[in-house]
Amino acid sequence: MNELLLVGSIPLETVAAVFETFGRPLAPHLAALPDGEIGFRRHWISRVHFQVFAIHPDIEVIQQPRPDGGVERLIPHDVSDSWRFRVRGGVRAIRFGEPGWRLGFARDAVSSYALFSALKDKGVLPPQLRFQVSIPMVNSAAPPRIFAAEEDCRLVRAGYAEALSAELDKILEHIPARELAIQWDCSTELQEAYRGALDAQVPQVSISRNIPQEAALGFHLCFGTLGGWPRFAPDDLGQAVALANAYIETAGRRVDWMHIPVLDRHDDAFYAPLAKLRPQGARVYLGAVHNMERFSERLRTARKYLPEFGVAAYCGFGRMPSAEMPRVLQEHIRAMELLLAVR
Repeated sequence: MNELLLVGSIPLETVAAVFETFGRPLAPHLAALPDGEIGFRRHWISRVHFQVFAIHPDIEVIQQPRPDGGVERLIPHDVSDSWRFRVRGGVRAIRFGEPGWRLGFARDAVSSYALFSALKDKGVLPPQLRFQVSIPMVNSAAPPRIFAAEEDCRLVRAGYAEALSAELDKILEHIPARELAIQWDCSTELQEAYRGALDAQVPQVSISRNIPQEAALGFHLCFGTLGGWPRFAPDDLGQAVALANAYIETAGRRVDWMHIPVLDRHDDAFYAPLAKLRPQGARVYLGAVHNMERFSERLRTARKYLPEFGVAAYCGFGRMPSAEMPRVLQEHIRAMELLLAVR
C-alpha cells in the first residue's frame, strides 16, 4: 500500500478511461488517484496562460505560440515560443473574478469527483483511495520567462495565490476532506532553487494552512518537461532535498508525501544528498519510473542514502502522445513488481 504515486496528467480521452485504465490495476498501490488532468489541463501551466491570463483585462499578451500552418496553437512548441505577458501600465493589483471557479481547478475537480465517488460505490475503486487534485504552485504559474518584469511577477503571483485560496475553499465545499488529496506541482520553484533562489520559493507554501488535516497534502518537485525531459539536469539532488525540507518545515500542517524526480543515473554523487532529507513522517516518492532497464540500479543506489521510499514517474505524462500510455502503465506495473520483490 502507498508504494506508488501517479504524479498527475494521463492523456486519455476521458476521466472514466483514466480511472478504469490506470486506477483499477494500480489502486492497490496508491494512496490517491488523479483524474488524469484530461483536456486542456494536460498542458499544465500553459492552460492557465491561455485560459486565465490571456483574457484578463489588466494583462497584455506580448507573445503566444506560433501557429501551425496558419492554425492557432495554444501550447508552446518549446520554451522559445512560450506565452509571454506584461501587466498593463498603472495597474497596482491583479484580481481574478468568479472566486472559486476562475482558475478552473475546482470546476474540474468537482466534476471528476462525482465519477470517482460512483466508482468507489460500485467497488471498482477501493474505499480507502483518495481523490487527488494536482495544482501548479504560485511561482510556477507566473515564472520569469512568462512575466519578465519582477514587479509583474509579484502582482500576478499575489493575484493567483488569492484565487488559488478561493479554489481550495470551493473544492473543500464540494469534496469531503477525508476523501481528498491536494498536490502542489513545483517546477519553476525547483529550477529557481538550483539557481540559488531557494528562499524565494518557500513563503508561497503558507497557502497549505488552508487545507484541513483530514485531507492529505503532497508536493511534486519537477525538473520540467517543456521542450523534452529533463528541461534541466542538475549534478545532484542537493537543492531538491533542500527545497523539500523547507516545504515540509514551513507548510503549516502535516505533509503526507514528497515527490523528488531522479535522472537516469545510478552514481553515488547524484543520490548522496538524500541522506539529508528530513521527511518528518511524509512518504517520499522518487521519480524513478523511466528507462526501466536501469530502474533497479537507480533504486539500489538511492537506498544507500534513503532506505525507505515509494516510486513514481519523474512527471505527469501530458506532453506524451496518448499512444504511449499502455507502455507507461506497464512500466508502473513492472516498477511495483521490482519494488515489492525486494521488500
